[in-house]
Amino acid sequence: MVHVVDHPLVQAELTGLRCRNCPGPEFRQRLRRICSLMVPAVTADFETKVVSCETPLEMTSGVEVTRRIILAPVLRAGLGFLDGFFDLLPGAAVAHIGLARNEETLLPEPYYIKTPPILAESEVILLDPMLATGGSAVEAARRLIDLGATHLRFACLVAAPEGIATFEAAFPEIPVFTASIDRGLNDRGYILPGLGDAGDRLFGTA
Repeated sequence: MVHVVDHPLVQAELTGLRCRNCPGPEFRQRLRRICSLMVPAVTADFETKVVSCETPLEMTSGVEVTRRIILAPVLRAGLGFLDGFFDLLPGAAVAHIGLARNEETLLPEPYYIKTPPILAESEVILLDPMLATGGSAVEAARRLIDLGATHLRFACLVAAPEGIATFEAAFPEIPVFTASIDRGLNDRGYILPGLGDAGDRLFGTA
């Protein structure tokens, strides 16, 4: 259920993101372009329905997406995905999921969750740039499912094999879309080669 979006333009932008000298404004713009390029792959199997359409010359038929779309960024780094997804999904609603690590248990715990009241009837795209250990992604997906999400998928920028294994063990039915599967994690849980802390680089807090 893991799909690597191995498009040449995605990979070129990702190379620029990885560079340690990539400044914040350029980092944000590159991430936005990558997200826009990933949208067609992430949404390729969305259910559609046939609708009528009146052109300037005659009536014809077309399609529209059946379910409403909800973007669910994991705060804070997931916010960096929104603009790129909005470029192609301007009508999407947003569910915010704030997670923080409990320093005693080292497990992610929610501190803020706000979702539209239609999760069960929507296509929900969970957004988080890094799939490292997998703990945050699993907790975010679990919360969305508990709130009623039934059509869920996860989009990230870079994934580690350890994180993929953790997420698939918890939710084998949820597809994962990523721009790269990297080598693995270091002893601090950072992805290698990775691109550092995506949140810090997005918001200038490094």
